[in-house]
Amino acid sequence: MGAAETKNRLVRIEEVTLDYAPTLLAQARELLLEYGHFVAAQPGVARFCFGTLQEEAQHLPQSYLEQGGGCLVARVNEGPAGFVAWRAVPETVARDAWELKRLWVRNQGRGLGLGRALTQAVLDRASAAGRTAVYLDTVPAAMAAAH
Repeated sequence: MGAAETKNRLVRIEEVTLDYAPTLLAQARELLLEYGHFVAAQPGVARFCFGTLQEEAQHLPQSYLEQGGGCLVARVNEGPAGFVAWRAVPETVARDAWELKRLWVRNQGRGLGLGRALTQAVLDRASAAGRTAVYLDTVPAAMAAAH
């Protein structure tokens, strides 16, 4: 995906692929685990399993590719600042749908529209893939902007 200038900062969104450089893959994993620490620290989050998230991170991007999805990293001035993933929803649950997963923006990336840009990038991919719906599972009290 191309780069854009936002508040005098260069913002770029890129897909995490199987041939992603090891140092960049480590950055994507770090972002995903930061998301997990944030969610686990929220009051009232009962069903979150950090061990499952660690396994997802260890197997990036394969953990999402195997589920008919993928993941993206947002960079601000070349530094990792945001992450999002998606997966296909089983046909028995919803036909032609994806689930948006693990949306996370670091503090230094907030206020730049990265969450919106990452979400839009997934929506654009969903549309191009012929998906008719994208679902979001959030904790409204902890993630008001995402909700």
